[in-house]
Formats: sequence, C-alpha cells, structure tokens
Amino acid sequence: MSLPKAELHLHIEGTLEPELAFELAARNGVELPYADTDALRKAYRFEDLQSFLNLYYELMAVLRTERDFEDLANAYLARAAAQGVRHAEIFFDPQAHLARGVEMGTVVEGLSRALSHSEDVHGVSTQLIMCFLRDESAQSALETLEAAKPYLDRIVGVGLDSAEVGHPPAKFREVYEAAAALGLRRVAHAGEEGPPEYIVEALDVLGVERIDHGLRCMESPELVARLVRDRIPLTLCPLSNVRLRTVDVLADHPLPAMLEAGLLCTVNSDDPAYFGGYAGDNFDAVRSALGLGEERLRELARNSFLASFLEHDEELRARYLTEVEAYQFE
Repeated sequence: MSLPKAELHLHIEGTLEPELAFELAARNGVELPYADTDALRKAYRFEDLQSFLNLYYELMAVLRTERDFEDLANAYLARAAAQGVRHAEIFFDPQAHLARGVEMGTVVEGLSRALSHSEDVHGVSTQLIMCFLRDESAQSALETLEAAKPYLDRIVGVGLDSAEVGHPPAKFREVYEAAAALGLRRVAHAGEEGPPEYIVEALDVLGVERIDHGLRCMESPELVARLVRDRIPLTLCPLSNVRLRTVDVLADHPLPAMLEAGLLCTVNSDDPAYFGGYAGDNFDAVRSALGLGEERLRELARNSFLASFLEHDEELRARYLTEVEAYQFE
C-alpha cells in the first residue's frame, strides 16, 4: 500500500535480504552456513524472539565495511519508498558490530552516506536512532554512548532492543539520563514479550517519548488510560508479532481494540527481511486480516507523522500530513 507513511520501528540490520547477505559474504570472504538463498530463506522461521535473534546476529557477520552499511541502507530505502514511506527513523545496533571488531565510525559513516542522499534519491527523509542491547550490561551501554559522541550530529536518539524478558528498562536508567543530558530523543522496546510493568518503567525511569511494540499495555486498563491521556505513541509491528508468536494469527491482533481505546498506534515493519513484509505490506496485511477501513488506515498513517521526531521541521511534517489526507485508496 502506497499510502504515505512514516516508519518509526525499523532495524536496519533486519532489512538484510538473503540475496544481499550472499553478495556481501562473497565481497568480504565470509562463508555462510547455507547452501544458497533458498536455504537461508527457509531458516527465516522462528519459534520466538530468541530464535530470531540467533540468526539475526549470525548474519551480521557479512557487514564489515562502510560500503556494506551504505548498500544495506540504500536497499531498504528503495523498498520503503516503493511502499509509500516518506520518512524513516532507523534503528541500528552498534554493540553487535563493535563486538565483531567493526568500529562505530564504520557503521555510522556507511549508514549516513546513504541517508544523506535519501531525500534526493528516494524521496524519503531520515533520522538515525542508536539502540542499546538490553541483554548486554548497563556498562556496555554507557561505553557505547561514549563511543558515539563524535557522531551525535548524525544520531537523533537512543533506543533499547533485543531480548526483553529478564532485562527490565530500569537496568538502563544511567545511560538514558546521560542521553537526555546530551539532548537525544528516547524510545524503548517494551511490552512485546515483557509485561506491562516494563512499559511503565520505560516511561517513568527512562523518560521515553515513544514505546516500541507496547502490545501488552492492553492487559492494564490504567496503563492504557495513561498512554491515551499523555498521547504516548506505540510503534506496532503486526507481521513481526505473528512471526515471533506474540500473536498466533494476524486476525487476533489487538490493533483494532487499541485504536478503539484511543491509543496513538502506528504500523511498522520491524525486521522486514525476516518477518515477511515491509511497511506497505504490513498496512496491506492489517487491512485484509483486521478489516480496517480507509479512515482507520489513514489514521494510522497520520499517527506515524504525528509520532515522528520532526519537531525541527514542522513544515515538512505538515506537508506529509497533507499527502495523507489527499491519498486516494484503490
């Protein structure tokens, strides 16, 4: 669906399609434990979040140089633009690269090279959000923020991702306080597999402005009321939820109930190479499986721009919102 939209929950490493993985492996002399792209694609079947993460980190081995990260970002931006994405706030996971001996500068410079030309080449404005891995230590997160300081002119905010259960947001209080002091925006994954209390912690302890996922807020009427009152955006990822067994089938997804409750929901693709769909595919899927009408879809698109970190350019946000209202559904 080419309805104009912003993508606010997208891990750039999760856009690594099998074909590009093999191309980069050949370029960098990395041997993948799969016979071909078909065999690798068959491995993209997961029992839960951890089984996905195992493959996700394994395939990162092919990303070595600035050119690799630039090619990865360009491939995503081309696909996203074709599906109506007009603005993308892109996550990256520096700790996963630093652990392999790939320096922060290599990652940021490579991604930035693609992002700096994105509006001209793809018609997509972009921002970059650096995520901390919650299954790593709080000290590692602090060291990662320190390593990023020379590149903060190209990083708009920080996030928190990876294995959620057993890693509550409060573990990262100190690094989020440091990020806030540096003027960085703050988001965090919470309430995907973790309990509603993690969402509350992310808000109260980390001071986040958006909740990534947030599905399980529906288990707490008090939390739902708070999220509605404070207009805290939720960046939902429907196809991801089904692939990772958070939701059994898409028809059971709570998105309609969340919208009915007045929550500021957005629809995003998360790790589209692994989960079977980019932003427009997710819109198509919820339209079909959940019976969302045109006005609900338009609301989701409108929400995505309202929830985006475009305060530096309200004129651009207004232009995108005008595009949403003018869109003609097929």
